[in-house]
Amino acid sequence: MLNPRLSPYFGIVLIAFFARSTILAQQSYVGRYDVYAGFTDFNTPALGLNQIGAHTQGGVNLRRWVSVGVDYSVVQGSEVLKPDLLPAKLQHEIAPVINQLIGAGVVPPGYQLMIPANVTTQSFAAGPQFAYRHFSRATLYLRPSFGAFRLAATPRPKDPLAALVTKTLVPAGYKVDWTGFYGIGGGAELKLGRHIGILPQIDLVYNHPFNDILANGNWTMRYSIGPVFHFGGNVGASRVKTP
Repeated sequence: MLNPRLSPYFGIVLIAFFARSTILAQQSYVGRYDVYAGFTDFNTPALGLNQIGAHTQGGVNLRRWVSVGVDYSVVQGSEVLKPDLLPAKLQHEIAPVINQLIGAGVVPPGYQLMIPANVTTQSFAAGPQFAYRHFSRATLYLRPSFGAFRLAATPRPKDPLAALVTKTLVPAGYKVDWTGFYGIGGGAELKLGRHIGILPQIDLVYNHPFNDILANGNWTMRYSIGPVFHFGGNVGASRVKTP
């Protein structure tokens, strides 16, 4: 996700959007359908994992204030697996082996086991989203985030001991896992016209992938930004006259 050093700038973008949306008036047009596509960044600090890619959504507005839709992202990045991320049982099995090899002079003193890995993550979600349309030029969104991640990890060990541990933990040379997630998300759309806007979004979800080799679950934050398109019949026609 977005590099933590860049996170404050994402908030500044949101503030700038609202600075241009000070007219407090109902929006005259609320299209039946919404489609979104944009850039996305996943950040999982506990794993040292940052991934970038694409994010898309499609939704149907049932009322001015609620819609249902589907959500998909695909991102790629890399992380480094270290012993402190492993369950205690695995740590206790690996530590004596490393100490023995250090004592035998096979690996240098102070050796730290590190296994880099390339990781591709896909996210799948569906559910409701709630909208606040009090501003004529901006719409606020809030949603529960429920879905599943599909992660595919390929370890890239750099030394013989790391290769041996990798062979033990991931015999196939790669590992695929599905895991559920839950959390909350939302965004703030700046309307550029009747049928188009720019939508920055943030989601924060809890998940625990690869629970056979990762001791703990973790929080993942997704940042994304891109254009959103509105089309179809006017859901808001019964409440606000269209000019």
